[in-house]
Amino acid sequence: MTDPRYSGEFETSPTGVRGRAIGDPLRPPPSGVDVAVAVVVFAASVVNVAAQDAEGVSEIPVAGFLMLAIGSVALFWRRRWSPTVLGVALAMTVAWTALGYPGNPVFHILVSLYAVGRYFPEVRISLAALAVALAIVGFVQVTDGDAATEVVTALVVTTLPWYVGRRIRIRRHVARERTEYLESKRATEAQRVIADARAGIARELHDVVAHNVSVMTVQASVARLVVADDPERAQGAIRAIEEAGRRALDELRHLLGVLRPETATGELGPQPALSQLHELVDQLRHTGMRVSLAADVPSELPVRVDLFAYRIVQEALTNVLKHGGVDATAQVRVEESDGHLEIEVTDTGTSPNTLPGSGHGIVGMQERALLLGGTFDAGPRLGGGFRVVARLPIGEQ
Repeated sequence: MTDPRYSGEFETSPTGVRGRAIGDPLRPPPSGVDVAVAVVVFAASVVNVAAQDAEGVSEIPVAGFLMLAIGSVALFWRRRWSPTVLGVALAMTVAWTALGYPGNPVFHILVSLYAVGRYFPEVRISLAALAVALAIVGFVQVTDGDAATEVVTALVVTTLPWYVGRRIRIRRHVARERTEYLESKRATEAQRVIADARAGIARELHDVVAHNVSVMTVQASVARLVVADDPERAQGAIRAIEEAGRRALDELRHLLGVLRPETATGELGPQPALSQLHELVDQLRHTGMRVSLAADVPSELPVRVDLFAYRIVQEALTNVLKHGGVDATAQVRVEESDGHLEIEVTDTGTSPNTLPGSGHGIVGMQERALLLGGTFDAGPRLGGGFRVVARLPIGEQ
């Protein structure tokens, strides 16, 4: 949607958008401003010169009018070629003095110096132009026989427009740099948020898919091995596969519903929590894996702590199932201690017939713990097997 504050037609340029909105009479286009400046400076110079001669305008020769006109027309290009325009104004002043014309047409120099300070980017050249202008103005003043105080005043007045123009340029440059910095910062923050969101989605998908697919793969292997000798056990394995598939579909639907709530139908189910650990352990026990659970879970936990803790236990047990097989033995301990939730999952060792791992499981568990400000450690045990330990702070998340 177009912001109504920027409605209207604009002229585009390689550096951005410039111009004015149609129907804004208070802001004439740049060409109109330049014409107005040229006319005003010409008129002011004529009046200034005429005021310094008793005969008035009639004493100004035609060549003088022509020089004033040329200097005024040159101001039309003061934004783009400000040093050149200043050179024209200074040359006109020197010629005016050399020809002995009355008065001193200073307005062209003042406007040109402002343009040099305001629009010209090179500081050294801008300062050099100011120095040349001051030298010429001082020379003209001395040639006219002005007193020292008048010369100093003329030099100060000549410097002032350049200084004002330069200060405006610096302020706008700083404001532009700050705007660019803020835009860059916002873009970086947006990219970081997107990256965090993608990482969160990847963790959830990995936890949902890896666990249930691992259960289904192990049960399918069991069913294939015992289908001839123990049909009843094979049927149990097939039922476990069906249950794991349903669970995976339910969790995937929930995740997709969270990502696209506008397309979701009905109410979304709750996210997994530590209160469902017994169901998780029972599911793994149906595969033949021996799992012991000791859970002393607080009655109320922040939602994110509850979900992340469940996912850490789920992924740790999934890794046990992958690398230890159905004959693996795992111990799960979850308890509260000193304002933290301590999670420990250990197993007895690796089976020779294991499923390949992606390596993302441990990374995902570590990320969840660190996101909560907790700690995480995982590695082999001295006596064989593997140990996962997470310590999650319990507080407002």
